[in-house]
Amino acid sequence: MNKIAYVNPLQGTDSIYPYSNGNTLPLTSLPFAMNAWALQTSEAGGGWWFSPNHNRMEGFRLTHQPSPWIGDYGHMTFIPQTGPLKTSAHDRSSSFRKKDLVVRPDYLKVHLLRYQTTMELAPTARCASIRLTYKRRDEARFILAPFPGETTMQIDTANNTLTGYTTAKAGGTPENYRMYFAIRFNCSIVGELSGLFDAKHNTNSDLNGTGERLGAYVGLELPADGMVEASFSTSFISQEQAFTNLDREIGQQSFDDILQVASAIWEKQLGVIEVESDDQEKLKTFYTSLYRTSLFPHAIHEYTADGEQVHFSPYNGKIEKGPLYADIGFWDTYRTSFPLYNLLYPSFVNEMMQGWVNAYKETGWMPKWASPGERSMMPGTLIDVSFADAIVKGNTGFDVETAYEGLHKHATTVSPDNRYGRKGMGEYLKFEYMPADIHTHESVCNTLDYVYGDFCIAQIAKHLGRDEEYMQLMKRAEQYKHLYDPAVGFMRGKLQDGSWLEPFDPIVWGGPYTEGGAYQSSWAVQHDLLGLADFMGGREAAKERLDALFAAEPEFKVGSYGFEIHEMSEMANVDFGQFAISNQPSFHFPYIYTALGYPALTQQWVRRTMDELFSSRPDGLPGDEDNGSLCAWYVFGAMGFYPLSPGVPEYVLGTPYFKKMTVHLESGKQIVIEAEDNTAEHKYVSGVQLNGESVSRLYLTHEELANGGVLAFEMSTQAPAEVSDLKKLPYAMAKNK
Repeated sequence: MNKIAYVNPLQGTDSIYPYSNGNTLPLTSLPFAMNAWALQTSEAGGGWWFSPNHNRMEGFRLTHQPSPWIGDYGHMTFIPQTGPLKTSAHDRSSSFRKKDLVVRPDYLKVHLLRYQTTMELAPTARCASIRLTYKRRDEARFILAPFPGETTMQIDTANNTLTGYTTAKAGGTPENYRMYFAIRFNCSIVGELSGLFDAKHNTNSDLNGTGERLGAYVGLELPADGMVEASFSTSFISQEQAFTNLDREIGQQSFDDILQVASAIWEKQLGVIEVESDDQEKLKTFYTSLYRTSLFPHAIHEYTADGEQVHFSPYNGKIEKGPLYADIGFWDTYRTSFPLYNLLYPSFVNEMMQGWVNAYKETGWMPKWASPGERSMMPGTLIDVSFADAIVKGNTGFDVETAYEGLHKHATTVSPDNRYGRKGMGEYLKFEYMPADIHTHESVCNTLDYVYGDFCIAQIAKHLGRDEEYMQLMKRAEQYKHLYDPAVGFMRGKLQDGSWLEPFDPIVWGGPYTEGGAYQSSWAVQHDLLGLADFMGGREAAKERLDALFAAEPEFKVGSYGFEIHEMSEMANVDFGQFAISNQPSFHFPYIYTALGYPALTQQWVRRTMDELFSSRPDGLPGDEDNGSLCAWYVFGAMGFYPLSPGVPEYVLGTPYFKKMTVHLESGKQIVIEAEDNTAEHKYVSGVQLNGESVSRLYLTHEELANGGVLAFEMSTQAPAEVSDLKKLPYAMAKNK
């Protein structure tokens, strides 16, 4: 079946600043490509520059934006135009009929009613092929409009090209950062109808210039059929490299040639999982989710004319050899996106991980939130987890020794600049937690993330045979215990004198917590859930704490935020208690039940979440999608297993969503997932067989999945019983000492 046809890039795009319905963009792009392209409907919307509710557009936008909260860089818009010259976003905008709009991963098309012109786009990794069909011929032109920043524009009538660069950015770049571009038209440029416009939209007939937000309008000599093809190339390295990228990726190929290649690439990317289902809406949600997991991070390396892999480093401002990736935050993605890559796309993982090693070599610190350079957003250094997850799952085709060097550095060294390394590391080393009276913001969440990071770095030390460092880091992996208060049953802020931060209220957000309160922040001990359960009074007591979380009212107090942030609104809007699936810290909550020996409750909550918050809302997603993380949660949920503790080569069992799925592994092996009696009523798993052998454990190993085979689930209307044998439960430090 044609899997692209099931992808809906518009799903999740109906979002606004106060409320996220996905916070996605309708991106046309190759998987993990350097650039993406989308329809811009409102420049005035800031990070929310597209809305599916709008019926006017301002142009196609070249974008790298990973999130509206992070912003864009190297971005610009372009639009065909006829008639009087208009250059501002508002004045040049054109209405379109939504029935004429086509948005696919491999193809973008819109008909501009005002100009009676159709614009189409097909992507490559660093370029795009554009086809413009002008029905009207009066003063036909192409407008390229940049964003704030220095811009150079050069219109070359002899070679029918428009070239230049932009320095537009939201952050994360050195002083010498530029995105170069080259646009080659297959028709003649009419110099008398071409020129430049400035930031105030004053126009002139100059064909080249440099200035603040300088744009260009290019008059075109239309062929008889009114159809023009333009090849649009980009580079972060140089103008010459932009032409090299153009020659390598497009050359003499036609628009249809480029589209055919893009379609084949996406079919291969999506075809890694084949789903059999009679429910077309569920198929759309699944393949849209798989598409979302394949957009970020962006590969920002390029290839010379001789085929050498090089990149402009946003960390040191130099041209360096090898791969580099950008536009992703590890806090958001370590839980689901990276584990999914490790299972489905291991070759990509190896190159990407080498890219992060290169980032460390170029700046002296491992990245935390890269767009394109370090943005230092969110707590922790969760790249620790992503490296460990790759290594323990056998994806070691990168410089593991240097990776460990960088990870161990931020786990043992105080950074002189909080932009890099672990914030508050001096206090963490001294107190074994971050005191809430010194670090009044996110002290609990930073501490727990550092502790989990230490556990994951320990796994890499073990892999490298560094036994002493392994033991030291594993001891630190127990330091979460400093912040658990059995008197209240939650993690809470602790002062440097050892007393608790007062007053305490579990529904107050902020302060020592990140985008949540005590309910959302007390279970971030994925590596030692049985140890945490012991602190809570045992597995049954921990289950009761979890029951209380799901049963609680979805209420909140704004706390230190001072106003209602969108995560509060999204949690309160659904009847799932304090389980805020809209944000990453809650992702693993349903699966904790299985880790404690209560698989029925995992199966109940996972199935309900997928039914009510994903499949029943085909136009939206339950919160910030964040670089594939929320959609990867859905993909794992559909497969019937979940990476509860990334950094450990295990997957806790859940409940499969489809009757049959076939996962085509890169090795050539297959995982066939069968669940014949899979219905809304048959949501419970009464038995599991792997290659015909009964699986009595509540987890599968990565090795078992990597070896392929048939994973058969027996579905039932009856809830499975509690499992008390610790050997059958997924990994925990408490049972593995």
